[in-house]
Amino acid sequence: MKTVLCATYEGIEAKVVDVEVTLTKGLPSFSIVGIASASINEAKERVKSALLSNNFSFPPKRITINLSPSDLKKEGSHFDLSIALLIALENSDLELNEWFVFGELGLDGKIKENIYIYPLILSLAKQQKIKKVLVPSSATNKLSKIPNIEFYGVENLQEAIDFFQADQTQRPRAVEKESFEYPFYELEGVKYYYRKEYEEDFIDVRGQEIAKRAALIAAAGFHNILFEGSPGCGKSMIAKRMQYILPALSHQELLELAKLDALEMKEPDFLPCRNFRAPHHTATAASIFGGGSHRAMIGEVGLAHKSILFFDELPHFSKPVLEALREPMQDNRIRISRVNAKVEYPSDFLFVGAMNPCPCGNLLAKDLECRCNEAEIQRYKSRLSDPFLDRIDLMVVMQESTKDDTVSFSSKELHKKVLEANIFAKQRGQESFNAKLNDADVEEYCSLREDAEEILQKAIERYKLSFRGIKKVKKVARTIADLEQSYEITKEHLFEALSYRHRR
Repeated sequence: MKTVLCATYEGIEAKVVDVEVTLTKGLPSFSIVGIASASINEAKERVKSALLSNNFSFPPKRITINLSPSDLKKEGSHFDLSIALLIALENSDLELNEWFVFGELGLDGKIKENIYIYPLILSLAKQQKIKKVLVPSSATNKLSKIPNIEFYGVENLQEAIDFFQADQTQRPRAVEKESFEYPFYELEGVKYYYRKEYEEDFIDVRGQEIAKRAALIAAAGFHNILFEGSPGCGKSMIAKRMQYILPALSHQELLELAKLDALEMKEPDFLPCRNFRAPHHTATAASIFGGGSHRAMIGEVGLAHKSILFFDELPHFSKPVLEALREPMQDNRIRISRVNAKVEYPSDFLFVGAMNPCPCGNLLAKDLECRCNEAEIQRYKSRLSDPFLDRIDLMVVMQESTKDDTVSFSSKELHKKVLEANIFAKQRGQESFNAKLNDADVEEYCSLREDAEEILQKAIERYKLSFRGIKKVKKVARTIADLEQSYEITKEHLFEALSYRHRR
C-alpha cells in the first residue's frame, strides 16, 4: 500500500487527508472510498484517461483508493493528481508519504490549477503541517509567496511521474520564493506593506471635518464607527474612503486576505489593501454570517476579517441580524452551528455603519421639513438596541453639506498619520490594534494621567458608562494619543474620546 498526502476543508481550515491505494486480485474495478464528493468520484474517469494517454496499462486488478480519515467529507478536483500518481507508482519502492500533492487532471494528462489549492496550502502552512508539495506549474507564482514551504511545479502527469522516479540529486529545484514589491516599513524583522494609490480620495469630501477626524481615529485604531446624517451629506463617501487609509498589512495578513479572495472564488491579487464588504440591508442572515445545510460556508462577516464591514442604511437591517452582529463585534469570531457542521471563523473587522436621523431623512435639515412624527422617529431609532450601540466606539452626527464647504485633507495625508500612529503603537510592544486590546492590555497601555482619570470618573457617573463603554473610551483616547505621538493619555485626549461616545 502506498500513501500520499492531500487536504480538504473543514469549515475554512484545511484538514490533512491520507490518500491510500491498494491493488488486489479480483474482477477489475476502480473505487474510491472515504465519503468522497461527486467531484472526487468523477476523478476516476479523468485519472483513467490521463494514465492511458501517457502509455500506462491498467493492471487487471481491483483498484481501491481510500481517503482517510474516513469520517470526514472530502471534496475538490485537486485530488486527481494524488490518485493518478499512486496508481502509476504502486509497483515502485518509492516512499511518498512525506509529500503533499495537489492538482486537477485534464483528459490528456495536463495538470490544472484549482482555485482552492492556495487557501488549503496556506491553512496547512499556518498549522505547520506541510513542508514539501507538488503543484501545477501555473500555481507556483502565487504559492511561492507562502514562506517555509518547498514548492515543485509540474506541467503534466508524465512530468510528475518522472519527478518522483528521478534521483533526488536530479530533481528540479524548488520554486524560488517571491517577495512583494510594495512600499513597506519594517519593525523587529516584520515587514508591513501598504499602497500609495488611492482610488477613492478624501480630497473629494468637502466639509465634514468632525466626521473626517473621527474616520481617521477609527482607521488608526480599528474602532467601530457610526455616521448619522441627512441623505447626501457624505456618510457613504467617507466610509468607502476609509478602506484606503487603514494600517499597513504584514506578510501573513496579506496571505490571509488572499485566502479569503480564493474562498470567494476570486483570483487573489495580493494587493496590500484591506477589503471593503458592504452587504445590502435585504441580505439574509446566512449570507451575512455564513451557513448552509451541509457545509457551513463563510459569510460577509468572515470575509471582512482584518478589513471593513460596512452597513449602509443601518436601521433597515433586520433586528435578528443586528443583534447577531453583537457577538462577532465583541469576540472577533463568528460561530456557526448546523446539524451537519459546527465551525468557527475569525472575524476581526472594523464595523462602519451609516444611518439617517429619521425615516424620511430630513430631521437635521435646515431647509427641508421632516415628515415623520415622534413615534415613527422613536421606532426607527429603537431598531438599534443599547447593547448594540454600546459596541460602537465612535458616533458622529454629520452636518448638512453647503456650497461653502471646502476640501481639507487628502487620503495620502490621512494615511501617513495612520501609519505613523500604527508604528508608534507597535514600538511600545503592542501587537493588537487599540480597539482589539484585551483587558490586561488596556491596563498596560491605556493608563490615564491623574487629571484625566478624574474626568473619566465624572463621565462614568454622568453618562452611565458601562464597563465595556469605559474600556472603549480608554481605547479611543489611546488612539488619539498615538496620532499625536504621545505616550501619555491626557485630559484633552479623553475629552475628545468622550465627545464621540453614544449617550443614553
